[in-house]
Amino acid sequence: MYSTLEQKYRRLQKELMVGAISLGGVFLTGTLWYKFVEGWSWEEAAYMTVITLTTVGFGETNPLSSRGRLFTIALILLGVVTIGYMVNRFTEAVIQGYFQEGMRLRQQRRLMESLTKHYIICGFSRTGRQIAKEFQAEGVPFVVIDANLESVEDAQAQNYITYQGDVTLDETLIKVGVERAICIVAALPSDAENLYTVLTAKTLNPGIRAIARASTEESVKKLQRGGADTVVSPYITGGKRMAAAALRPQVLDFVDGFISGTDRQFYMEEFLLDPAVYPYVGHTLRQARLRSQSGALVIAIRRADGHLIGGPTGDTVLLPGDTLICMGTSEQLRSLNQILIPISSRRRRRPRNN
Repeated sequence: MYSTLEQKYRRLQKELMVGAISLGGVFLTGTLWYKFVEGWSWEEAAYMTVITLTTVGFGETNPLSSRGRLFTIALILLGVVTIGYMVNRFTEAVIQGYFQEGMRLRQQRRLMESLTKHYIICGFSRTGRQIAKEFQAEGVPFVVIDANLESVEDAQAQNYITYQGDVTLDETLIKVGVERAICIVAALPSDAENLYTVLTAKTLNPGIRAIARASTEESVKKLQRGGADTVVSPYITGGKRMAAAALRPQVLDFVDGFISGTDRQFYMEEFLLDPAVYPYVGHTLRQARLRSQSGALVIAIRRADGHLIGGPTGDTVLLPGDTLICMGTSEQLRSLNQILIPISSRRRRRPRNN
């Protein structure tokens, strides 16, 4: 299954190939006629065929019989039709930019084949657009998939790596390297399509992290049962945020500021403790001296079994597989990055600069 853009490009290639083969057939027919029917040499036959097809107006190479002249008339008509068809196809290709589109498709295919540890955004609606903006701001590699040509062209206009196709199909996800990706975000308008997407992605890559959009609470449960690691309902989340904005506006502004970095002062980052690299696994936070070494604050620790420790104390022991949720300035988090191996190292991302 090819995308619409690829189908157009392949159709043009096929039409130009048919035109070239037809022109070659006409040339061969004319040459064989003049050689075997008129009895000319191969050189004379080929020359006569070329000047006839190109209608340059040169005289006959040798005198023609009545039958030969009738054949030459037919040959001219065939040549005009065939060459006109090729010129028309070629002109259309140049005007509509099919050659440039073909080069872009080949370049995009090479980019997708080279992607690794990347993110996949399924659906370029309003939700998908916002996710793409956040990913671009974070500097993480990602690819956008959408079945709608207009949405695909919109994503391409913003220089995103884009593929047009049905994300519920194995072939589509394989095309964008799902087996090499670390996360897929199903942001399609249909909950059913999001469920199929999660199931397909988990089948092709059981280790991939799946984030899904849901419209209803019932869909949230189904997506979770289908293998989604995190399910987000815009309506439920939006309602909670609106309530928080009404009840605790300053808290919400502060949290939004350091999560999105809009205030350019504080950021949050998560770090995965790798016992093979980090020497303080088994030590307490006090012994590790992370705050004194970097200035960043460890605000929570999630154990490997999923248990969350909020506001860890100095006596909290660091265990293998712990994920540290830290807050600080970009310089502090960069300093902490020199000490720890962040979970973002799997996507080669560092804290953003001010």
